[in-house]
Amino acid sequence: MKQTEAFFLIKKGSAESAFELRSLSLPELKNDQVLVEVEAFGLNYADVMARLGLYREAPPLPCVIGYEVVGIIKEVGVSGNKELIGKRVVAFCRFGGYAKHVITENYAVSVIDNMDVGVALSLATQFVTAHYMVSRSANVQSGERVLVHAAAGGVGTALIQLCKLKGAHVIAKVSSKEKERLVSDLGADQVVNYKTGAYEEQVLTHLGSERLDVSFNPVAGATFKKDCALLGTGGRMVLFGGSELSNGKWGLLSTLNFVRKMGFIVPIGLMMRSKSILGINMLKVADFKPKVLAQCLNEVVQMVQQGQIHPVVGGVYKQGELKVAHRLLEEGKTVGKLIIVWDDETNEHSF
Repeated sequence: MKQTEAFFLIKKGSAESAFELRSLSLPELKNDQVLVEVEAFGLNYADVMARLGLYREAPPLPCVIGYEVVGIIKEVGVSGNKELIGKRVVAFCRFGGYAKHVITENYAVSVIDNMDVGVALSLATQFVTAHYMVSRSANVQSGERVLVHAAAGGVGTALIQLCKLKGAHVIAKVSSKEKERLVSDLGADQVVNYKTGAYEEQVLTHLGSERLDVSFNPVAGATFKKDCALLGTGGRMVLFGGSELSNGKWGLLSTLNFVRKMGFIVPIGLMMRSKSILGINMLKVADFKPKVLAQCLNEVVQMVQQGQIHPVVGGVYKQGELKVAHRLLEEGKTVGKLIIVWDDETNEHSF
């Protein structure tokens, strides 16, 4: 059994005390699996939720979280494609990404050659999630009015660009003047800053007599009812997170209050109003529709290569700065994609 190193999530709570660098044993490769020597890995808000104990899909502690890496394929399984050995790839993993070596499935990698590491890591989870939602779930059409919550984040910046490629009218919701400028530069048609007033009132002002066709909402909680009211006939709300829950400090009481704020949906009411609620969990897509995931990954890699999309890299941190990056992500003080780069001298192993 081969040994590498990884940041283990050892306890729930603050970023300062939750992680520890430990030795990790890797099993033998199966079938056409691949072993990736990791150059860098990405952070996602789901990682914050896992650290806070709010992500049901996370493995039991202690565990290694993380969804995506960039690195070199060092080995393939007995039935794998030997031509992949030595290729630089961006790769999905079902947890385990905070490690110096990662085993994943062959369909979960895409060759990137000399693509910028931050750009590549933006693609694996965040752009793939956005692409899946825009093109497959919500099926955004030209001229539709779209609201993007957390628009300056990794998925948000991807959603703006992909919706504009579809010809949609994008309203971006952010929390600061700096983020207002960023999303405007990315193509957002209007911007609402929820720190300056009720976002739903600002959205209504921009809509005039119209209503939203699509809301991309990773917040849930109180925003759920507000977005439902903003949707017009044929409107779709795409729920892909519950970040409002991360602000809860009272355990079960906070969870119950979170559910209370969302209320209850009567299906016949959705039918009568011709509205839809779509839930997105990319882990489930990966589990049950792996070919769809692979296709989405290859498509967004191609979009970058063709200059159609321009991922926003918000921060490149060294391995010793993982705790800092995690805390900043939790506090909403970052934009775009955050990545952690392994130190070159610590990433040499006798594999």
